[in-house]
Amino acid sequence: MEIVAIRASSLPELFDCPARWEAKHIRGRRLPRSTAAQLGTAVHAGAAVFDVQRILGSPITPDDAAGEVVDAIHHPKEDVDWGEDSPREAERIALALHGLYCRDIAPSKNYVAVEAECERLEISDLGLALTGTTDRITIDALGDLGIADIKTSKAAVAADGTVRTAGHAAQIGVYELLAGAAIGRPITAPAEIIGLQVAKTDRGRRAAVGIITGARELLVGTEDQPGLLQIAARMIRSGDFYGNPKSQTCNEKYCPVFNECRWRR
Repeated sequence: MEIVAIRASSLPELFDCPARWEAKHIRGRRLPRSTAAQLGTAVHAGAAVFDVQRILGSPITPDDAAGEVVDAIHHPKEDVDWGEDSPREAERIALALHGLYCRDIAPSKNYVAVEAECERLEISDLGLALTGTTDRITIDALGDLGIADIKTSKAAVAADGTVRTAGHAAQIGVYELLAGAAIGRPITAPAEIIGLQVAKTDRGRRAAVGIITGARELLVGTEDQPGLLQIAARMIRSGDFYGNPKSQTCNEKYCPVFNECRWRR
């Protein structure tokens, strides 16, 4: 059976619009990155440097790590479509979120790994290989390992401080599998979503943590119901990549086959 590699970060898109996923991840059709995606990359870059130094016992200030944020905005590794935004405005927001994370979230976390990469985790009976990088691996007071994933968006944290966790379980489940393979120990603690609310003003920006449990069960399924990995494998093997014109990202800005998609008719 041919093994197909799936990046953990792409799994939600596979179930949101299989046709878009197939175009991007099987046929290699690409679009420039969006402002939102590059802003998130920049925040991740600065936070990673900050957290690594804490693990090493040589903590630095948020300002010391801010150069990584600026560099990611102004020297992206991929093309970015800034649209009506500007790199300068993206830098200002990314730096503010970086500082918010470093001051309000990171000090309360006990990380054992940052950007833990699993090059390849094969599930041969499904014909899939999972790849990707887990943002953080945490350890709790009982010694149980869990994962934490940083999410930046305009809807990451509600006004009441609630973190949006809906829709992330599939991706989180894959990250838990990858983290366990990368570190050589099972991931048993609940997963955390670290939400960073993107906004142009300090008042609108928020940082909070939400919890996800049972993510792996959603992936592997039960005796009575198939898991998402089984469904993904069937879809990929059959080639039945249907489109979803009601997807919130059914737009030429996000889909490389938008103008030729038969499902929009």
